[in-house]
Amino acid sequence: MDQNLPLDELSTVIARIEGLLLTEEKVDSAVQVLARAIKDAVPGTIGAGVSLLDSRGHRTSNGFTDRVVKQADALQYELGQGPCLSAWAAEDTVIVDDAHTDPRWPLWGSAVAGLPIRSVVSSPLIADKECLGALKVYAAVPAAYSESTGRLLEMFAAPAATLLSHVQASEVPRRISETLQSSLHSRDLINRACGVLMERHGLGNEEALQALMLQARKAGTPLRQFSFTLVAGTPATGQ
Repeated sequence: MDQNLPLDELSTVIARIEGLLLTEEKVDSAVQVLARAIKDAVPGTIGAGVSLLDSRGHRTSNGFTDRVVKQADALQYELGQGPCLSAWAAEDTVIVDDAHTDPRWPLWGSAVAGLPIRSVVSSPLIADKECLGALKVYAAVPAAYSESTGRLLEMFAAPAATLLSHVQASEVPRRISETLQSSLHSRDLINRACGVLMERHGLGNEEALQALMLQARKAGTPLRQFSFTLVAGTPATGQ
């Protein structure tokens, strides 16, 4: 199913998001508003969500339109794997044709087998080179989304990330401190760390990324710091 929205309609939706977010005082309220707007804009979507994550991939704020989204997202955070976390870590859009058969997240796929979720698209929220989290849409049938859906979410994500970063800064002025900035992951560094795991264990790129994320979470270390340690050749705690 091809998901195309006319440019003028997309502009209207983005303007609506901007208007709503700029009136919100809390990050939690802002992500909830954004989730509702995304669900309304993408045909065939049974639920949408927005997750803000810290440098370790831990949830800091979460907005969702339906209970099924809350359940699917909670399982991602609990298991440390899933399309939303991958979109955040890789800073790239992830498209899932069928969550029940996609081999990239076996634990999450099995966990959501009883939920009415088959198709997923998740895009990262990037502002000023910082990945704040990801937004996502869920559909109840396989192959409900296409690459055009991914492009649509990316067009949403750009202005939304900037607005959310402003809301964050307004709510907690020192939230994005120098300490946090220094701990944020570098995409190139993460890719190099994935390369180390691929060579060391014979993993594919997606498998290496999942392994890297799980190891960093187990060590309680920011993804960028864990990747640096791995690339430098010094054993990291919990590796």
